[in-house]
Amino acid sequence: MNGLMLVARREIVTQVRTKAFVIGLLITAVLVAGVSLAPKVLGGPDSYTLGTVNSQQLPLQAAAPEAKFEWRSFPDEAAAKQAVLDGDVDAVLVNGTKVLTDGEIDDQLGVLMQSVNREVRLGAVGMSIPPLQMESVGADTRYQSARTGIAVVLVVVLFMMLMGQVMMVAMGVVEEKGSRIVEILLSTLRPWQLLGGKIVGLGALGLINLVTILVVGLGAAMASGVAADFPPGIAGLVAAVLVWFVLGYAFFATLSAAFASLVSRQEEVNTVMTPLTMLIMATYFVAFYATSDPTGTLATVMSYVPPFSSMIMPVRMAATEVPLWQVGASMAAMAVAVLAVLVFGAKVYERAVLRTGARLKLGEVLRAN
Repeated sequence: MNGLMLVARREIVTQVRTKAFVIGLLITAVLVAGVSLAPKVLGGPDSYTLGTVNSQQLPLQAAAPEAKFEWRSFPDEAAAKQAVLDGDVDAVLVNGTKVLTDGEIDDQLGVLMQSVNREVRLGAVGMSIPPLQMESVGADTRYQSARTGIAVVLVVVLFMMLMGQVMMVAMGVVEEKGSRIVEILLSTLRPWQLLGGKIVGLGALGLINLVTILVVGLGAAMASGVAADFPPGIAGLVAAVLVWFVLGYAFFATLSAAFASLVSRQEEVNTVMTPLTMLIMATYFVAFYATSDPTGTLATVMSYVPPFSSMIMPVRMAATEVPLWQVGASMAAMAVAVLAVLVFGAKVYERAVLRTGARLKLGEVLRAN
C-alpha cells in the first residue's frame, strides 16, 4: 500500500501544482455560484393564480405590492378542486373559510392569505375570527419541482465529472507508456501499485472538484434563499452522491486504464476508448430520462444494474423517495462490479503496459500468459 499511496500522492501533487487545475477549479466555483444565485438575481416578482367559490377576493395586492395576483371565479367546490389538481390555480378560497391547495401551500402565500383574511373579517364584524382552514386535495407536491431540478443538475455534474476524470486516467497511462517512463516506474513498483495509485490520485482530484461544486452550490443557494425550496434530507443526498461518484469513477477509470494500456500513442486514445465512452453516454442518457420518470420501470430496473446504477440511483434519490433497502442493494451490486472490473483491469494493464509499438488487441492480451 505504501507504493500505491506514493503514486497517488505524486498524481495529486503534480496536478494541484499546475495553473490549469487551479484556474479550472476557480472557474468552476464561480460558474456554480452564478447558477445558484441566478434565480435570485434574474427572477421576477412572485406570481400567484388564485380562485374563489362563494367568496370575495382578498386584497392581497395591497399587502404585497411586489407580488402579482390573478383571480378566477369557480361555480362550485368540485370545479375548484379540479382546477387545483390540474395546476390551473395555486389555491382557491371557498366560502371565505377554507383554502384548497394541491399539497402543502407556499409558506409566503399561506401567511399572506391568513393575515389579510383576518384583517378584512375583523374590520367587517369587529370580533375574533378563526383562521382559514387549509385543505389539500392532492398529494404534497411542494418539493417536486425542486427535486426534478436537483436531479437534472446532478446527472449533468456526475456525467461531466466522470467523463473528465476517466479521460485523464487514459491520457496519463498512454503518456507514461509512450514515453517509456512506465518501464522505470515498474522497476521499483508492481503494476497494481502503479495502476491503483493513478486511479486513487486522480479520483481524489475529482472528489476535490465535486466537493467544491456541492459546497459552493449549496452555499450560494442558501445565500440566495433558493435553498428554502429544497426537500428535506439534502445532507444525506450530498453524502450519497459522493459515494456513488467514487463507485462510478472506480468502475470506469479502471476500464479506462486497461483500454489505454493497449496503445502507445495519444492519437489512438479516442479510438480505443470508444466502447467505454459509449457506455458512459448510454448511462447518462438513461439517467437523464430518469429525472422525468424516476419511479418508472426503466429507471427502477436500471438503478440496480452496474454501471448504470452509479448515475441512475443518485438521480432517483434526488427526484423521489427511494427506500433505503433499494439503495443498499444497488450499492452492493455496484461494489461487486467494481471488484470484478479491478481484477480484469489489473490483468490487462499488467500484460499490456510494457508492450509498446502497434495497438494491441484485447483478446490477445487476455490469452497471453
